Amino acid sequence: MDQQPPPPTRRRARDLGIVIGRTPAGPFGAITDVPGVRVGHKTVRRDPDVRSGVTAVVPDAVGPRTPLPAGVFTGNGYGKVIGTTQLTELGALETPILLTSTLSAFRVADALVGWMLRRPGCEETLSLNPVVGECNDGFLSDIRSRPVREEHVRAALDGASGGPVAEGCVGAGTGTVALGFKAGIGTASRTPDVGERRFTVGVLVQANFGGTLRVLGRTLTPRSLGLGPDVAAPVAETGSCMIVVATDAPLDARQLTRVARRAVFALARTGAAYSHGSGDYAVAFGTRPDPRTPVADSDLGALFESVLDGVEEAVLNSLLAATTTTGVHGRTVPALPADLLLDALAGTAAGPG
Repeated sequence: MDQQPPPPTRRRARDLGIVIGRTPAGPFGAITDVPGVRVGHKTVRRDPDVRSGVTAVVPDAVGPRTPLPAGVFTGNGYGKVIGTTQLTELGALETPILLTSTLSAFRVADALVGWMLRRPGCEETLSLNPVVGECNDGFLSDIRSRPVREEHVRAALDGASGGPVAEGCVGAGTGTVALGFKAGIGTASRTPDVGERRFTVGVLVQANFGGTLRVLGRTLTPRSLGLGPDVAAPVAETGSCMIVVATDAPLDARQLTRVARRAVFALARTGAAYSHGSGDYAVAFGTRPDPRTPVADSDLGALFESVLDGVEEAVLNSLLAATTTTGVHGRTVPALPADLLLDALAGTAAGPG
C-alpha cells in the first residue's frame, strides 16, 4: 500500500532571507502564480525500497484542439523525455507536462494519453503528443520495479490545483538527489516588466543532477557543513534535471525556445556539472494560445533574467524542502539543513574539506 505522509513544513529560500535577483516574486513564489497553471503530485513510497512518484503541471484547457505555444531545449540529451520531437517541430503543447522516474516514463505517457482521450473535446482525437520528462531516482528507489502506474498518474492530474506547491520529497522528487544533498521538486516565480507591461513567469524543477552546490557564491558540501563524509555520487547515468517554465507573456514558440535555453543555463549558477550521464531539459510554454502580437525580442531581457533567477531559487527550494532519506540498499542522502546553510553563508562554517 502506498504511504502518503504529509510533507513537513520547511523554510524556503526567501523565508531564510536568501533573495536571488531584483525582480519581485509572485504571491506564492511558485509556477502556479501564472494564471491558469495548476500542479499535482502523487507520491509513491513503499518501505523499504520505493521512493518515487509523478508530478503534473497542468495548463487550463490545453488539448489537441487548443494547443499552447511551447519550446524545448536540451542541455545534455542523456534522457528519455517523451514528446520533444513534435514539440520542437510544431512548437505546440497538446497535453499537461508530467515528470516521473526514468523507467516509469513510458507507463506514465500511456496513462496521460488515456486521461486525455477521456477529456471533453477529445472524442474524435486520433493523434496526440504526450509530454513526459524523467529523472533517474535509482540511487534511492527500486527503479526496476517501475512503481508509478496509471492510478498514480490520474491522481496527480485530477488533484492538480493552484496556490502553494508542495516541494522537496514529493511526487517526481521523492527519490531524487542533487549536488550531494537530498533534493526533489522546487518552484519559484517572478513578475518582470517586459516593455511597458508586467507579466508572470514561473518555474518548476525536478532536481537530480551532479556537481557541487553553490549558494550566493559559497561552495557547500555535506562534509563542509559537518554532516559527515560527502555522499558517494550516483553512477553517471542517474543524473538529470527537468525544468518546466510557464508564462502569461505573449511569446511565440521560437521565443519560448529561447526561454527554455536560459532555464538550462541557470543550472550552472547552482553548481551543476552537466555530466555525460545527465539529462538536462527545459520545456517552456505560454498560456496565451494565439500570441498575435508577441513581445518584441528586444524587450525579452527582463524575462530571461527572471527565468535565470527563478530556476536558481527553485533548485535551492528543492533542497531546503527535502528531508534526509534512506532508500534502496540502505543508502541515505542527507538534507540541506537551513541553520547550517545560514551559518555557512555568514562565514561561520568551515569551508569545503
